[in-house]
Amino acid sequence: MSDLVTRRDDGNVCILTLNRPEALNALSPGLFGELRGHVETLGRQGDAFGAVILTGAGRAFSAGNDLKAIAAGEKAPSPHFQAETVEMLEALPQVVIGAVRGACYTGGLELVLACDLIVASDTAKFCDTHGKFSMVPLWGMTVRLPRRVGLSKAREMMFTGRVVVGAEAAAIGLANSCVPDAELDATALALAKQVAANSPWTLRHEKVLLNRAVGLSYEDAIRAEREQSPGRGPDSAARVAAFAKR
Repeated sequence: MSDLVTRRDDGNVCILTLNRPEALNALSPGLFGELRGHVETLGRQGDAFGAVILTGAGRAFSAGNDLKAIAAGEKAPSPHFQAETVEMLEALPQVVIGAVRGACYTGGLELVLACDLIVASDTAKFCDTHGKFSMVPLWGMTVRLPRRVGLSKAREMMFTGRVVVGAEAAAIGLANSCVPDAELDATALALAKQVAANSPWTLRHEKVLLNRAVGLSYEDAIRAEREQSPGRGPDSAARVAAFAKR
């Protein structure tokens, strides 16, 4: 049986791939269990990797929560297992980059919103279909989507359930960029390499400060950076010396 989530390392970049292409990478409890295992491992590996790419095998990122598994009574190990896994992905010390082609629907959208950066293919289709199936978000949609695109656009996407294609996603800030489908993987890897070339110390602590600032007032966020920034990292002197020798 194939792994439902595969991992490939390219230097200090880790690539996680949702691997149910025959089901458009629908998010079954089993897939989430494997994803949780990879996320926990990366959390322990810390500075060994500077960036993580999350993508989907085949022609879709993810069609969303596996409704067939829900109908069959398949359940996750705990009531909030999926939401907690998304939160763990968001909290990874590495910078996480979502590489999206094809469908990125509902649960798939909630999953990719936990990524720090998103690169979309021109085939990407982002959509929230909770309303179509009389469901209400549980994995963070009502929090993360407005913070990404603004409250007005989030309301529009959630209330209408309309599809936002890759180019529009980049225009409204849902994605950082939109590239031709054939260039998606190379573009995401190049971005990850660019990120991972920087100090993992800086990346990890910048990510903490950025995430913490979201819940603070402007004044408190400024104060938190000043008081909680750890300053220079253990690799700073070597990096400065290497630059000076150029």
